[in-house]
Parts: sequence; C-alpha cells; structure tokens
Amino acid sequence: EDEQTGFDAGAVDYISKPVNPALVRARVRNHLTLADQKRACQRTVLERTRELEQVQKAAIFMLGDAGHYNDNDTGTHIWRMAAYCAALARATQWSVEQAQLLELAAPMHDTGKIGIPDSILKAPRKLTENEWEIMKTHTLIGHKILSRSQTELFQTAATIALSHHERWDGSGYPHGRRGTQIAESARIVAIADVFDALTMERPYKTPWTIDDALGYLVEHAGTQFDPHLVERFIAIRQEILAIKERWDTEQAADVP
Repeated sequence: EDEQTGFDAGAVDYISKPVNPALVRARVRNHLTLADQKRACQRTVLERTRELEQVQKAAIFMLGDAGHYNDNDTGTHIWRMAAYCAALARATQWSVEQAQLLELAAPMHDTGKIGIPDSILKAPRKLTENEWEIMKTHTLIGHKILSRSQTELFQTAATIALSHHERWDGSGYPHGRRGTQIAESARIVAIADVFDALTMERPYKTPWTIDDALGYLVEHAGTQFDPHLVERFIAIRQEILAIKERWDTEQAADVP
C-alpha cells in the first residue's frame, strides 16, 4: 500500500530496508543513465523542432517570393510587412501566439501571382480592363494553393490571400465583402502592405515619408481600410518606426 501511494505521488522507484549499498549504487547509476538519455532525447527533439521551423520558414519565404519574383526587395518587404502585421495584431488584443501565426502567414499573401502571366505582372503601362480582371484572380489562385493544407498556418494564409484586396466599403475584390465580413487578418495585412509599399524605395519611385504614408491610411480609413485598425496603427507609430529602422538597417548591411 505504501509503495502504491508513493508511485501515485510521482515516485519512479523505491528502496526497501535494510538498504543494500550495492543495490543503491546500481539503481542510482541506472537512474543517472536514464536522466542522461532523457536529456539527449530532449536535445534531439529540440534540434528537430528547430530544423522543422527553419524548413517551414524557408517554405513560407519561397511562397512569398513566388508572388514577387520580379521584385528585388521582396525578402525585406514581406518580412518587414509581416512584422508590422504582428505589431498591429498585438495592439488589437490578439494573443502573442496568434500574432506570431499572422506574422508567418502574412508573407504568403501574394502567392497567387505565380499564376498571372509576366506580360501582365510586368506591363510597363496601365492594364487593360481584361488584363485587370486577370490580375485580380491572383487572390483566388493564392487561396486555392494555400488552402490545400489543413494546418492553421496555411488556412490563415489562404484567408489572407483571398481577402487582402477587399475594401472596408465593399468596393474591393474578389467578392466585394465589406466591413467585418472581411477577415480581420486580411484587414491587418491590407494596412501593413500598403504602408510598407508606400514607404519603401523602388527603382521607379522615391519612398513616401512616414507622415505622408500614415496620412494616406487616415485619408482612406472607412473606405479602403478598417478605421479602427488604422487608429491602432497610428497609436503604435513608434513601434512601427522601430520595426522599419531595424529592417532598413539589416537591408543596408546585406548590400555588398
């Protein structure tokens, strides 16, 4: 009965009296060996987990890059934009875990552009009405690709890919959803993506100032963007600036 009570309390072994020193040493030695094996197993699991995380992040980058393969600044853009998304999600009372999930899902928002012809993606002119209709299908293509996985990460990415061009007033695409009919994850990405696109330097344009870019968000709050999310984005201006500075510094360090 005492032995059962001990095991029920969490004991893994016991020694009966009178104590046999040789038996005690053998049992201690065995338990130390088991402890070493457990630690080695934990290290292996941790290493494998890190490897899987690296593979997952590489896959995310490749899917994000696939949508912007003609953009020299894609790597910096998709991760900087994703960091903005996570910051805004936290400011909107998302849990840390959900904000991290969004940060991983956001870079895949334009994956569907892989299915759009180069002649449209790289057209040095305004698209024709027919070409624009084709361009808009990248949201549907991205959703179809990403939704093939049933994991929460890729389901979130699929939702974002489908809806990040929807507008608060219902004038967006592909489904003309309005307001809270649009997934909040997609509403967050819409703000972060436009802000980063405006403030980043491109071969064909100079970057907007932070004030001008934030002014654009405010001007289009309630039509293009969720006004509450724009308000929260403005409220975390200093955090957004810190993210931009960090990524700009890393980008500069990568330039040979």
